[in-house]
Amino acid sequence: MIYTITCNPSLDYIVSVEDFALGKTNRTASEQMLPGGKGINVSTVLGNLGVESVALGFSAGFVGEEIRRQAQMRGVRTDFIHLASGNSRINLKLKNYDGTEINGMGPEAGPEDVKKLYAQIDRLQPEDVLVMAGSLPSGLPSGFYGALMERLAGRGVLCIVDTAGKELLDVLKRKPFLIKPNRDELGELFGAVIGTRQEAIPYARKLQEMGAVNVLVSLGGEGAVLAGGDGAVYESPAPSGRLVNAVGAGDSMVAGFLAGWLSRQDCGHAFYMGLAAGSASAFSENLAEKKAVDLLYQTLRKRI
Repeated sequence: MIYTITCNPSLDYIVSVEDFALGKTNRTASEQMLPGGKGINVSTVLGNLGVESVALGFSAGFVGEEIRRQAQMRGVRTDFIHLASGNSRINLKLKNYDGTEINGMGPEAGPEDVKKLYAQIDRLQPEDVLVMAGSLPSGLPSGFYGALMERLAGRGVLCIVDTAGKELLDVLKRKPFLIKPNRDELGELFGAVIGTRQEAIPYARKLQEMGAVNVLVSLGGEGAVLAGGDGAVYESPAPSGRLVNAVGAGDSMVAGFLAGWLSRQDCGHAFYMGLAAGSASAFSENLAEKKAVDLLYQTLRKRI
């Protein structure tokens, strides 16, 4: 079974506002309310690709209940730990201003809540997959993802981590199967400005040397790079298409890679499935659907 963890899930209020102006009343031209958080997005796209998973994490208050309800409406199995106080966060995203968003803080998880999550993790079996994705809420210590991996050491569980900064560096020594920094996150790790796929490759290789088995780097319209666990480097520009909504594209790439790997255990196939899934989400109002992913995958493979 695949399990995804979203420690700080959100209710994403995604709006388009024409001619947005500071200091004035702005009205939405369109709006969506979606369950958000990187792990939930991964579970959603996995489900769209016909791969079953369970979404774990913390939720709180009426917002947390709505996140659970919205996720289940989209076919995502959930087993969230409900916190006794506070509310899960609401994130505001302006989709016609790429990358412009206001993200809430989220509630605090206490020691007893963490113990409940540890108990869930301790039940994982050999050949299960754990996807740890996104930021950590208040109350969780730095290095939390590394601590989860430590509990799973030697148990045959495939670990995937999609986070940034110190939290990402901390897990490398535990040899995660996959990490997926984006261009900015990769640059911040090494104090570099990365513009092209070729510029990303040596830094992806460096993260492999530091412990990651596979390093998948998303570069927006520039495409993606994979330093593969098979020793090869894969790189490709993004397929042609109109950017509609970049929210969740990186998470979709993780889901596509995982679905591709589980079907064939082939790094090249997984790479192109990841790029196809990320692009399919970017080119649509919602997260990637299987038909669109399959079509883009075929387009990408024809380039080889």
